Amino acid sequence: MELGLNSFGEVAIDGDRVLSDAETVRLIVQEARLAETSGLDVFSVGEHYREGHNDSATPVLLAAIATATERIRLGTSVTVLSTNDPVRLYQEFSTLDAVSNGRAQLVLGRASATESFPLFGYDLADYEQLFEEKLDLFMRLQREDIVTWSGTVRPPLTDQRLHPRMREGGIPTWIGVGGSPGSVVRAARYGLPLMLAIIGGRPQRFAGHVELYLRALREFGHAVQPIGQHSLGLVADTDEEAVETWWRYWQPVVAALAAERGFYKPDRARYEKELEGGALFVGSPETVARKIATVARDLRLSRFDLKYDIMRLPAQARARSIELFGHEVAPRVNELLAKEPARV
Repeated sequence: MELGLNSFGEVAIDGDRVLSDAETVRLIVQEARLAETSGLDVFSVGEHYREGHNDSATPVLLAAIATATERIRLGTSVTVLSTNDPVRLYQEFSTLDAVSNGRAQLVLGRASATESFPLFGYDLADYEQLFEEKLDLFMRLQREDIVTWSGTVRPPLTDQRLHPRMREGGIPTWIGVGGSPGSVVRAARYGLPLMLAIIGGRPQRFAGHVELYLRALREFGHAVQPIGQHSLGLVADTDEEAVETWWRYWQPVVAALAAERGFYKPDRARYEKELEGGALFVGSPETVARKIATVARDLRLSRFDLKYDIMRLPAQARARSIELFGHEVAPRVNELLAKEPARV
C-alpha cells in the first residue's frame, strides 16, 4: 500500500501571521522534503487558480521539489488536462522526469473547479470534447515515438517527435474521477490507473465504480491497474486535537464553498458524521490508520493520498501531520493490511 500527500498550495499561518504566496511556495518545498524523510511514497501538487492557492505552476513547483529530495515520487493531485496543451504538458513532465531521475507521475482530470476555462480562453460547453481529444493526444505522445494527430481542439501534428524524451511507455498517468461512471470507463479504455477523489460521504459508495472499472479493464483487454483514493484530513497526537483543529479551519472553507456551489452548510453534526464514517481522515495515527485500512479493503486500493493542507491551517500543524502520517500511520496501515489484505 502506497501512502502519499496532496497539496493544493493553500496559504498557511505562522502564529497570527498569514504567510505570503512566496512563503507558502517555499513551505511546500520544505513539506515535500519532510514527507520524504518521514518515509512517505508520493508527494503531489494540485492545479488551481483561486485566491489563497499557490499551485498554478505545478511542474515548476515539482521541479523545485525534485532538487530538494532524492527518493519520493512526485506527481499531481490533478492536472486539468482540458485547459492544458498536451504537447507542452508532455515537455514539462518529461523534463520533470529527467530532473527527478524517473520520479514523475501525474493525475489527469476534467476539473471540478472551472476557473482555468475563462482564464485560458476555453468554453465550458466543450468540457467533454476538450478532455477526450487531449487525453487521446497526450497518451499517444507518451506511447508512440513519432506522432501524427489531428482533432478540433488544437492544431494538428505531423510526424512530431518531442524532446526531451520520456522513458519508454511514458510516466505513470492516473485518471482522476469524482463520481462519473463515464470517466471510470475512459480510464479503463486507456488501461490507466484510477484515482478516486472522495471528499465527502461514505467512501464505500464508490465500490460500484471500482467494480465497473475492473470489469471494463477486462473487456478492453487490459491488465489490472492500481486504484487510489484522494481524501482530506489531518493527523495529530490525539483524536481530540485533530478533530478540533481541523474543524476550526475546515468549517469556514466548506461554508464558503457551500455558498458558492449550493450544497449543505457544514454544521458540527454533519462534521462528526463525516469523521465517523465519511471521507474525512482526521484523528490520531491509530484512528486514521484503521480508517484507511478499512477503505483500502473495501475499495481494493493500492494507494491512498491525504490532502493535508487547508486554508490558513498553522504551518506547525501541517508539519506534525506529515510527520505522524509518515512515521506512524503508514506503517500501521501496512501492518493492518498484512493481517487482513485488501481484495484484488
